[in-house]
Amino acid sequence: MSAGVPRARIDTSKPHPARVYDWLLGGKDNYRVDQEVGQALPDETRGNAARNRAFMHRAAAWLAKNGVDQFLDIGSGIPTEPNVHQIVQAIEPAARVVYVDSDPSVLPHADALLTGTPEGFTDFLHADARRPAAVLELAAERLDFERPIALSLLAMLHFLPDDEDPYGVVRTLVKALPSGSYLVLSHGTVDQHPEWKGKIEAAYAKGSIPLRLRSRNEVEPFFEGLDLVAPGLVYATEWYQQGPAPKHERSGLHVGVARVP
Repeated sequence: MSAGVPRARIDTSKPHPARVYDWLLGGKDNYRVDQEVGQALPDETRGNAARNRAFMHRAAAWLAKNGVDQFLDIGSGIPTEPNVHQIVQAIEPAARVVYVDSDPSVLPHADALLTGTPEGFTDFLHADARRPAAVLELAAERLDFERPIALSLLAMLHFLPDDEDPYGVVRTLVKALPSGSYLVLSHGTVDQHPEWKGKIEAAYAKGSIPLRLRSRNEVEPFFEGLDLVAPGLVYATEWYQQGPAPKHERSGLHVGVARVP
């Protein structure tokens, strides 16, 4: 059963990041207010949402193939198949996957997030990443923090403005991970799209959604004290481990996977 999940009360008069992202991915779990935010974004934003998803697929599969069988996905959003548990449990059926999100838009989809293999374990926690100690307390009831865990923070941190201490949030979460764990992170940027500067933030601001896109120099500190695996901190289209490299395209995301020493 999912934990801490109250009855969802969704305010359809205001946009939500999870529903905007769902619209960008071509989903149907969104409303007019969410579509209006999405339509105000540059057209290529939809492509970047897909590139973020593709990075998640590649990173999760690589970790599962390399023996990681516990995953903590914070800011999971509305599930789009295949999701983390479907990818990793196809490789390691006994993998344990815990999703975390605070957005009420995600709650009606919790059951979909819990459908995994009989050998494995999936769970959904309704919790706020801005309170990492509370997230860790709940996660520790479901994951073994004596063994490696892959912590995913995908397209989430740019919704934490500087005054909400995103670097402190990540430090608290990573500090709780045992040696051999991994941080999987993607973060919005306009480094390859300077013509977008200010436009994306303005589109979200009209929906009262705070957004703080960050440069590579601002994303790099999230990996402080960790060992970045090759190819390092790169754009979403440049991160791969096996098979042919993804097609080289501009990207609105910095991504990286790093090991906890």
